[in-house]
This record gives sequence, C-alpha cells and structure tokens, in this order.
Amino acid sequence: MPIAHHTPEASQAATVTPTYPNLLTEKRPTVDTATAAHWLSRRPQTMRIWACREDGPIRPIRINGRLAWYVASIRNLVGV
Repeated sequence: MPIAHHTPEASQAATVTPTYPNLLTEKRPTVDTATAAHWLSRRPQTMRIWACREDGPIRPIRINGRLAWYVASIRNLVGV
C-alpha cells in the first residue's frame, strides 16, 4: 500500500470557502462579524475596528462577549 504524502497543493485543495446566506432571505435578527463583513464587502477586521472605535456606519451589539450585527442595519446601509 503506498504512503500518502502531504504536499502544499493537497492542503490548498482541501481549503473550504465559507458559504454565506443571502441578505434578502436572512431571517435571523443578527449575524456574526464574518457574515456582516461579506455583505458589506469589508474585511472582518474592519468591522471589529468599527465596533471598537464606535465610529462605523453601523454599530454591533455584544452577545456573550461576541459581536452581533443587526441585519436590518446592514440592509439599510446597503439600500435593500
């Protein structure tokens, strides 16, 4: 039986891109930072900076120490 070798190409092929829900069909009142950043075409770190400085166009709430972004605020900002 041949031994499987781990190559950089093999590990890159196993990388999974996250799937985000559609903003128009989202039913939850809040979403996590990665989803909000995706919808706003920003990086998650930009969203965290907005939360920390409290100077972004929308503000999150904190749930158990984690940021949660209101879907309604994101829809208003995007214009949907």
